[in-house]
Amino acid sequence: MQRVTISIDDDLLSELDAFAGERGYASRSEALRDVVRDFLASRAADSDERCVATVSYVYDHERRDLSRRLAQLHHDHHHLSLATLHVHLDHHDCLEIGVLRGKASDVRALANAVTSQTGVRHGRLDVIPESRLPHIHHEHGGHSHGGDGRGDEHA
Repeated sequence: MQRVTISIDDDLLSELDAFAGERGYASRSEALRDVVRDFLASRAADSDERCVATVSYVYDHERRDLSRRLAQLHHDHHHLSLATLHVHLDHHDCLEIGVLRGKASDVRALANAVTSQTGVRHGRLDVIPESRLPHIHHEHGGHSHGGDGRGDEHA
């Protein structure tokens, strides 16, 4: 690990300290490392780099045909959609969280298509570039694979 020195104005430093305290960081360095990681991950979201991501959104399930359109978007992009969690928040609102994996630009396009639907009240995409994830060796039904972690071995 390398040590770097930065100059930062007092107001920004106060905000950093407040952020670090709210999140429970043991040091400014830990807080800054996470801020930099988040920034770099957000830049990767506009690239062709492979990623895993979640798209979370709240929508009015009583909106005509919206549930079907949202499900159809995930089906049309089955190569990106790994799983979806559906939660009933109240009589009108549902929360869905979609787990996605693929090229970041494709994942962002799908997330934009989902969250821009009329009746979707809130949407957010969180992206983690695969280059930041360790490659984990895992098994499926008696055979194993590792490699680049993309699962393309079965394509």
